[in-house]
Amino acid sequence: MIVCLTGKLLEKTPDAAVISCAGVGYLASIPSSTAGALPAVGEECTLYTCMNVTENDVSLYGFADRESQAMFRLLTGVSGVGPRVALAILSALSPQRIVLAASSGDHKSFTAANGVGPKLAQRIVLELRDKVGKALGGALTADALPGAAAAPAGSVAQAVAALTSLGYTGSEAAGALAGLDASLPTPELIRLALQGIGKRGK
Repeated sequence: MIVCLTGKLLEKTPDAAVISCAGVGYLASIPSSTAGALPAVGEECTLYTCMNVTENDVSLYGFADRESQAMFRLLTGVSGVGPRVALAILSALSPQRIVLAASSGDHKSFTAANGVGPKLAQRIVLELRDKVGKALGGALTADALPGAAAAPAGSVAQAVAALTSLGYTGSEAAGALAGLDASLPTPELIRLALQGIGKRGK
């Protein structure tokens, strides 16, 4: 099992990268988000990888961070989600957004990825909801979301920062959180707010 590769980046496209390690070039399929995070061709980099071995093929899939690598493994554990679909999902959604969408039942977010229809999106939410619930209380909490570090103390303030980092306006975030119990933990506030936003969007 190849867990990561560190070496010179020889080639980079929106969906693949070639890294030279000890004179051997490794080709890895990547999501577009990883392509944007990699350095320029010719520079050193690390790619976190997952190896997929089938009867007729051996493939490597690469990611710029461990969170994407872990989410890829979770996604490919869902029935009907193969490596290509998992890459498409990670191209459309960050690991943090996947956690929040799955935990709040927001299956529509997954349909933004190529190859994911409504039925598959609902299955992803159904199968991932319990698995990502623990992640919400751990590494992928609101504190891990961009912009949250500068938020003032308090669960509501952190939840607002997390929601705005996901693309919602400040007023949308505040409206979604209005009426919720401010003493709830930040992840629970985010989950309830996203549920409310999802219901209003139907």
